[in-house]
Amino acid sequence: PVRKKSRTFYSAEQLEELEKMFQEDHYPDNEKRREIAAVVGVTPQRIMVWFQNRRAKWRKSEKLSVKGNKKHPTSSA
Repeated sequence: PVRKKSRTFYSAEQLEELEKMFQEDHYPDNEKRREIAAVVGVTPQRIMVWFQNRRAKWRKSEKLSVKGNKKHPTSSA
């Protein structure tokens, strides 16, 4: 049977570092992921998954903000 990976919990400091890296680059390459993993203290695989999830969250918020702007267009009176 295939075992599911246990959930990784990040500390506030780790999340702060990850968010900072996300602001710089939404798609870090393999080398960059290894560097981030060393700094944060988790595996590069976990970093890859974190970035995938963070990009999904980012896309969702972008979509919602675009939808919100269409509902309430700025009226130039």
